[in-house]
Amino acid sequence: MFRAAEVGRKISKAEFKALVPPLRIELVDTQQSIRKAKRFPVIIVFGGVDGAGKSETINLLNEWMDPRWINTCAYGPPSDEERERPPSWRYWRDLPGRGRIGLFLASWYSQPILNRVSGELDDGDFLVRLERIARFEKALADDGALILKFWMHLSREAQKKRLKSLERDKTQAWRVTKRDWENWKNYDRFIAAAEDTLTRTSTADAPWYIVEGADERYRSIQVCTILRDAVRRHLERPSSDVKMVADTAGRAKPAGAAVAGKPAGARAAAKRTPPPAEVTVGDQPSVLDALDMTQSVSKSDYDARLPVSLGRLNGLYRRAKEAGRSTVLVFEGWDAAGKGGAIRRLVQALDARDYSVVPVAAPNDEERAHHYLWRFWRGMSRAGRFTIWDRSWYGRVLVERVEGFASPDEWRRAYSEINDFEYNLIDHGIVLIKYWMHITKEEQLNRFEARAATPFKSWKLTEEDWRNRDKWDDYERAVFDMIAHTSTRHAPWVLTEANCKRFARLKVIDTVADRLEAALERG
Repeated sequence: MFRAAEVGRKISKAEFKALVPPLRIELVDTQQSIRKAKRFPVIIVFGGVDGAGKSETINLLNEWMDPRWINTCAYGPPSDEERERPPSWRYWRDLPGRGRIGLFLASWYSQPILNRVSGELDDGDFLVRLERIARFEKALADDGALILKFWMHLSREAQKKRLKSLERDKTQAWRVTKRDWENWKNYDRFIAAAEDTLTRTSTADAPWYIVEGADERYRSIQVCTILRDAVRRHLERPSSDVKMVADTAGRAKPAGAAVAGKPAGARAAAKRTPPPAEVTVGDQPSVLDALDMTQSVSKSDYDARLPVSLGRLNGLYRRAKEAGRSTVLVFEGWDAAGKGGAIRRLVQALDARDYSVVPVAAPNDEERAHHYLWRFWRGMSRAGRFTIWDRSWYGRVLVERVEGFASPDEWRRAYSEINDFEYNLIDHGIVLIKYWMHITKEEQLNRFEARAATPFKSWKLTEEDWRNRDKWDDYERAVFDMIAHTSTRHAPWVLTEANCKRFARLKVIDTVADRLEAALERG
């Protein structure tokens, strides 16, 4: 795969001098076109062997373009803040918004490759990591992002020569570390892991480009030319195509690698699986119809049981905090189903310093400039804390679906994106519990009328609530599909019968305690 990139391509000084001025102008013009259009972000990943010019190329792009509109991100060992969250958190946090360019060095590929070379990952685990990366990139590309990945390559001898040359230069010697030489000793294993990586993660939407790094001038022209041409092609696509890849839900099949600036997605027209269809069938009863909505708890029983349930939860929460175990609670449900009341009772068992309640409203301008999951990744708290979402990422397949804010392609592919997102949380050890607070249509009307008649509650009732009620059947179909596609083994939905508020509140609190206890027993 890499041998064709080791031919020793060079550009003369005179040729380079002639190529640079027009190329710099074109890059700046292209960057301004991205800024003005604000249709998509550009995500550029740099990987490759040590000494092949990755950081130098990033510096060059910042020099040749306007750095004010470029996010430059390089990653070392995770900080304490980062270790307390899922590994993907720091990458999602740093993603550029539409109209901006993000340059990523030592990115999401670095640790899996190094762990494979060191033997910490076997073949199976390594392939799982690569598949997860490919799904992450696909979610970004489906949302319109332009993703370019450059593998800066040197042969074993060229790398040795480059490292020694840097060491001899007093102004550059700091660039060469003990780790660089250790990686050089493992060159063959490193390249084998790299070949697997490029082969399995180069897709039509996120291609790898192999660029020979021995000649600085050739390397610079090659990267800048590929970037310019790719952005121009992306800008020429219709707006609807940039925001979504129509009729796609599965990841493109793994493609072969590229050489000399050709995309590694040479098998680019990979076949995709169709998006998931709605699973509702005619007038068949839904899973919600199977709930016993007559369940209730008397006030006297409730008053007796609530302190016991809260006390149990408090003890488990303190154990989880000591163990650094985070909890994420998701509350979805019908308007007036009692989400807020359940949350208010639940947090009585927690220390106010250890939880945050996040009410989700329409996204602001900054959030709209990113993938819809971006704001939820940013909202994940540190280890040992509770994050309670009052409405959540499920808005994409509920309100955005029903109200037409998301296209059918967008909300259909969101099921798999959400499942991947939640798996990342659970794989990190987070206890994730999702509640659908269910009431009947008749009970909702009673609560609406009661709110309207109660001065200190009337503010809760809005015209939007009545409009949503008019679309009850549409929302019910969306809820049924949501549960069918996202109630997974590792993140099942807790369907909560909420016609009786007291019953629902106790069920919510007891479920959190049960899940926390089970997680702590597993370790």
